[in-house]
Amino acid sequence: MKNKVLTTRIMAMMMAAAMTMSVSPAVYAAERADSETIKEDNQPAEETTDASEENADAASEGETRTEYPLTITTYDYDGNEIETTYEKAPEKVIAVYQGSIETMLALGLEDRLVATAGLDNEVPDALKEAFSKTNYLDEFTPSLETVTMLEPDMILSWSSLFSDKNLGNVTNWIDKGCNTYYNSNTRPGGERTLENEYTDILNLGKIFDVQDKAEAIVDDIKAVIDNTLEATKDVEEKPTVMVLEPLGEDITNYGASSLGGDMVTKLGATLANPDASAVGKEDIIAANPDVIFVVYMPYAGDDPQSVLESQMAVIQDDEALQSLDAVKNGRVYPIMLSEMYASATRTQDGVETFAKGLYPDVTID
Repeated sequence: MKNKVLTTRIMAMMMAAAMTMSVSPAVYAAERADSETIKEDNQPAEETTDASEENADAASEGETRTEYPLTITTYDYDGNEIETTYEKAPEKVIAVYQGSIETMLALGLEDRLVATAGLDNEVPDALKEAFSKTNYLDEFTPSLETVTMLEPDMILSWSSLFSDKNLGNVTNWIDKGCNTYYNSNTRPGGERTLENEYTDILNLGKIFDVQDKAEAIVDDIKAVIDNTLEATKDVEEKPTVMVLEPLGEDITNYGASSLGGDMVTKLGATLANPDASAVGKEDIIAANPDVIFVVYMPYAGDDPQSVLESQMAVIQDDEALQSLDAVKNGRVYPIMLSEMYASATRTQDGVETFAKGLYPDVTID
């Protein structure tokens, strides 16, 4: 969808003009180890001598506009809060990793991207045309040298990439006049929450003066939660849940401090083992959850279905786990890691996946 905006420069020169803006991690393991331009389409408006008509037209769009300079709170490599100032919307952005790229595309900012890198999966079909317009780099993780040659005015990524051996230090880039922003749910030592995902999307909306688009994305996510809670308000016994990711001999448990755990609890369910970050079979048996979500992640070159089936089999086919209520009742469901870990614009997909598994017999609008 296109939002019409009036530029002050053209208002002064012509008193009538409009500009149209076009409108969604082999790195996951490393990140979890750490803590776990404008596309311009100038369309001359009808000539008028009444400036108030132009103002009324802009107001009728109901748009929230960014006023620059804009100060945004983000974080350095170590997770400390820092403030960055934007004198205008960035025009040469490097976006690295799935969520960073897809958020820029979902906000209609593909023409602001000087380069993209680091996709583990294909972007959603709705974003493929926009993605095709970007300069996708051969390097999965661009080197500091590559990034420097591109002369960005903003770098959008995950915290683990802003090290001296990868993209470079956050403060060094800011000192050079290039702002940085990373997904808040990858902040070292930080909480992983839905609210962080909302904040990131809304902050990018402010930075690029596309606040209405960002708000629409967040509103859609919140609507899934609100509709689920409304549809299940009469369900007296909400399910107990474990979100598990088999990793070789280990099983990661996404508890209360994880984004996946926050999604589950926001949907009204209860985490069966909220405090553990890793569990053994005996822990799962002791918790005996009503529902188990099994996390899988097909990376580039993997067959998604094979990865899904392999992960599910660890829980469903284990002889020691056959007594679990979730296994006996067929309530073991898959969920992709990218939908519930630093999920960005895939957050809605994750919330919907959880909602359907938690309440399979309830119709959720």
